Amino acid sequence: MPSWLGEDLQFPDPCLADAEGLVALGGDLSVPQLLTAYQSGIFPWSAKPAVTWWSPDPRGIIELDEFHISYSLAKILRQKIFTVTFDLAFSEVMIACAATSAQRQSSWITDEFINAYTALHQAGHAHSVECWQGEMLVGGVYGVAVGGLFAGESMFHRANNASKVALAHLVEHLRERQFGLFDLQMVTPATAPLGAKAIPRQEYLCRLAVEVVKPQVKNW
Repeated sequence: MPSWLGEDLQFPDPCLADAEGLVALGGDLSVPQLLTAYQSGIFPWSAKPAVTWWSPDPRGIIELDEFHISYSLAKILRQKIFTVTFDLAFSEVMIACAATSAQRQSSWITDEFINAYTALHQAGHAHSVECWQGEMLVGGVYGVAVGGLFAGESMFHRANNASKVALAHLVEHLRERQFGLFDLQMVTPATAPLGAKAIPRQEYLCRLAVEVVKPQVKNW
């Protein structure tokens, strides 16, 4: 059953989460609290009226050596339709991921999350990949890096295939830097064709324990 975080802000065992994956409530979105959460296999998903902390079972991941690039995506990558950058427009990527539409009238990425993860970015633990057409930001993805873990948080596109291109460049970037775990939280219709799969939470936590103690990558 989910518990309220005490004054020490220490998380309970994520395996004590409820059936939906809710582990705890309360605390804040400070940099130390967020890092402790990701190191524990937990992530926040809302901030009002209280922060909610989650660890779903099963857990969505992409195995970096099993990322699937379709024929059409490979063609787009070869054509270099987009200019791809890293950490050039972190806050702008988050704001774009938070944008609402007729199909999605609300977003969990509130101003509190944008401010908190921008602070995490400034501390060197959150990163973005951007896709551009000229000077226009048309796609991107952002997430959190701790040791050999990269936790993907959200992605967006304003041009066809831009988010897939950003994700493909991110996967290659993580491979080159010998990351061992690419967390997606859950498998979605957008990520399943790219090779996303679900693994038991206990397996995820065992792999996480190995990755988070690795030295932090400096040359992001």
